Amino acid sequence: MTLARARALVERCGPDDQRDRILAFLEAHPDALHRSCPDGHLTASALVVDATGDRALLMHHRKLDKWLQMGGHAEGDADLAAVALKEAFEESGIDGLTLANRGTPVDLDVHEVRPPHEPPHLHLDVRFVAVAPAGCVATGNDESHEVRWVDLDDLARTHDEPGMRRLAAAARSLLR
Repeated sequence: MTLARARALVERCGPDDQRDRILAFLEAHPDALHRSCPDGHLTASALVVDATGDRALLMHHRKLDKWLQMGGHAEGDADLAAVALKEAFEESGIDGLTLANRGTPVDLDVHEVRPPHEPPHLHLDVRFVAVAPAGCVATGNDESHEVRWVDLDDLARTHDEPGMRRLAAAARSLLR
């Protein structure tokens, strides 16, 4: 039943090619909500934006050595909006985050990760936008080297990963 909840959320999102890849994966992997699924697993993330909608908060991920939005593994929880919000709070240190778009994802992304001491596997990421309260201070946690606010328009144009550019563009479109 829990995987059906996650599947229903994915079915309402796009882009189509990413949605179709995730749905096919879920069909073949009934354990996709769990990190123990060796081929890959569901993750949920949130691009944290400031109260004005002009900047996004990125973390320099310690294990992956990349600038990313906040997010993490579902760990069996099919409430992917709650997972994204929890991870965004834990990784940004910002209390009072709220999900935009009534908690509906704005993007989906399937990508391979190669963490140290783990075999390569897929992250099937369901992506949300979280809005930070005015005047908040981001502190990060031990999962990142640094957190940094960046201009959302620049992120949508210049990030080296197409999925991040697509997520930033979706956030910009949602917030304008």
